[in-house]
Amino acid sequence: MNQRLQRLADQIQRELAVLIRDEVNDPRLTGFVTISSVKVSPDLGYADIYVTIMEPELNDAMTKTSHEDSIKVLNKAAGFLRTELSHSLKTRTTPRLRFHYDEVTARGNYMMDLINKAVTKTEQNESDEQEINE
Repeated sequence: MNQRLQRLADQIQRELAVLIRDEVNDPRLTGFVTISSVKVSPDLGYADIYVTIMEPELNDAMTKTSHEDSIKVLNKAAGFLRTELSHSLKTRTTPRLRFHYDEVTARGNYMMDLINKAVTKTEQNESDEQEINE
């Protein structure tokens, strides 16, 4: 990706983060939406936005349906977000927005959580063994 497209992608990412937080008030959009990356097509026709959604209640099971619902809400709001984005972008045309769930980041976060739980449990077991040996 050339530098111009990268700057545009970064600007879209910053602007959309604010717009989603402040302007999208759909009750079906559950959790905290984080934009992990934006990829703009070379012809500026499309911008693919990759998001992760942190659910308010954290549980071990990753619920795919809630993420799918949130992505549907974001894609339905894409026209509105594109219009709002056009006010702040200094381009002749504003790319069409396509939202995707970022599996890579979500899986990475899930794996880090599992690793942290395992480390905590190992440390707890080691301290329990020390108490027994003393």
